[in-house]
Amino acid sequence: MFASSQPRMSLNKTWNLHPLKFSKQTEPYASQCRPLCWHSKTDRSSIRVFCYGSSKKKISQVKSPRHKKGSSFGRDLEIERNLNSTPPVRSYDFLVIGSGIAGLTYALQVADFGKVAVITKNAAVEGSTRYAQGGICAVLDPLDSVESHVEDTIVAGDFLNDEDAVKLVCREGASAVLDLVEMGAKFDIDRHGALHLTREGGHAHNRIVHAADLTGAEIERTLLQKVNSHANIEVFENHFATDFVTEKVAEKVQCLGVDCFSLGDGEEAGVDTRFLSVVTMLAAGGSGHIYPSTTNPAVATGDGIAMAARAGAEVTNLEFMQFHPTSFYVDNGSEDQVAKLKRENVFLISEAVRGEGGILLNGDGERFMSRYDPRLELAPRDVVARAIDAECKSRGEACAFLDISHKPAEELRHHFPNILERCLSHGIDITKDSIPVKPAMHYTCGGVQTDLDAATSIAGLYACGEAAHTGLHGANRLASNSLLEGLVFASKGAKSSITYASEAAHRPALVDAMERAVFNRASLTSTQVLECSVELPIRTEILAYRRQLQDTLWDSAGIVRSTQRLREGQLKIQEIGQLVCRIPTKGFSARLMMEWYELANLLTVAELVVMCALMRKESRGLHYTEDFPFKVEEERHPSTISSVLKLASRLDAVHSKKFRTVVKLNKLDEVLSNRVGN
Repeated sequence: MFASSQPRMSLNKTWNLHPLKFSKQTEPYASQCRPLCWHSKTDRSSIRVFCYGSSKKKISQVKSPRHKKGSSFGRDLEIERNLNSTPPVRSYDFLVIGSGIAGLTYALQVADFGKVAVITKNAAVEGSTRYAQGGICAVLDPLDSVESHVEDTIVAGDFLNDEDAVKLVCREGASAVLDLVEMGAKFDIDRHGALHLTREGGHAHNRIVHAADLTGAEIERTLLQKVNSHANIEVFENHFATDFVTEKVAEKVQCLGVDCFSLGDGEEAGVDTRFLSVVTMLAAGGSGHIYPSTTNPAVATGDGIAMAARAGAEVTNLEFMQFHPTSFYVDNGSEDQVAKLKRENVFLISEAVRGEGGILLNGDGERFMSRYDPRLELAPRDVVARAIDAECKSRGEACAFLDISHKPAEELRHHFPNILERCLSHGIDITKDSIPVKPAMHYTCGGVQTDLDAATSIAGLYACGEAAHTGLHGANRLASNSLLEGLVFASKGAKSSITYASEAAHRPALVDAMERAVFNRASLTSTQVLECSVELPIRTEILAYRRQLQDTLWDSAGIVRSTQRLREGQLKIQEIGQLVCRIPTKGFSARLMMEWYELANLLTVAELVVMCALMRKESRGLHYTEDFPFKVEEERHPSTISSVLKLASRLDAVHSKKFRTVVKLNKLDEVLSNRVGN
């Protein structure tokens, strides 16, 4: 990692924290709050501390000795929660939203430069990285080349890619993957002791590094092990991020952190916290659950993209939603089971099965891909997904079949143990039987717009991984490029944000904004929680609206689209949003509050998808519309939305009224303006 090879820089130029000895005046309140410590503007040798004494309902000030060098930038900034005070505030040098390959890689690379908080809404291991089966691609074969990988990526992306981003990722891919090996990732090796390389659709060479068919799980294990052993990284599991803390500083919107509430059990449930930092990395993953069938885990509800849109960040190319051609199809029969699946994810049959020789068949056992593309089963995902969809619709069949039973059974057991086990649990032996498959939403190719340093249009906010649009994927993602993108752009973002943090420490206006963010705080939770019997019908209503939204998006912005259906879908999404705003949410438990926020986020992302789709007057990559069935060179540009959506703003205003009780500190301005003289 680059961080260990460079001299450590100090981020303590403006504010630091110090374990203070309370004076007699403040000692009675010391057990109720921890000190907030700041350098004053005029006297850099002393630190001003604002302590909110809950029983006295006032802000006190005390002084501390000169600060020692080497302490962290905003290290333990925190106000302990109590019934009469503002909610807790924690400050770190770097915030990370998400605990997948992108977020954890970034956390490890900045951790040698300051304290890091990793915030994740479930267990840290739970996310799309864990479920990535096929592998991670890199040019490691002497017969392969970076130029070939670049070409494959651009062809798969239907020439809408940012060429600089593609060259960056393909060029740095090999070293990024080898860094994982050095960390302890155990990938499959060949008989010569080298990394075993396989091929997937759209690749001209074998360049997929894998750990059987559990590659993502192995990468997640490796990174989490490193993160958990790093003294400078603190992981906050079961914390739901609601919105970024922003303020206009020097005529530019600045991200100052994020508001969260705890989903933990017992006393921790519902406790809300404001995390502050001059640098926030958004790596919250994708938004698969805007559709009724997705391979994404339940946490993939577009939270990060929706939060960024509400904050005013640019979002780009969200019309390009990748449907994996081969999710495992189960004939549920029961409507209750179907409803359950709308909350959960479907099982993915890896691209590598086709890469290793799997063929697609219709219900008559006929191989059909030759009618759709000369590359057959190794065509890019968008082509294969549309082919399966068209074949099934033309024949009135629920699914297609993927057959790899012609390969040696022992080879299949070794290469695809997870897929074999899952299929066996449904009575299908892949060494003998064909696998029923159909397309399912798999990957969000668009997202929050970034530059090549992972910086967004909001100062201090960076993004990488599936939540970001870096320009790598274009109109369609090449198989196994996503994990690689997470590694490379996490590293670029780390280097850039370390520099940004050190420079930000010299900006007095930003320091003032951070001070205001400590006190201008609202509570997200309610002290009065509804009874379970009252919550149940509300939860049922939320789930019903969620299903309506998913079905609406599938009908309007699925694999094949039309302008009329998109417009009808947009109106329906807005109608659902209005109904969601009317839900009486006072007294929600933390879990129910999360479900409301998830639905609000899904609505926001769904509307962004439809808006981007309506902007594109052509068919390209994953976006196919019957009204504009061909590519148009004049339309070969990104679809970017830079203004906050009306629906997103409406939902934001509503949940502010429903969930927040603003804590008013009438003397805050006076205290801040007079702090130097005390």
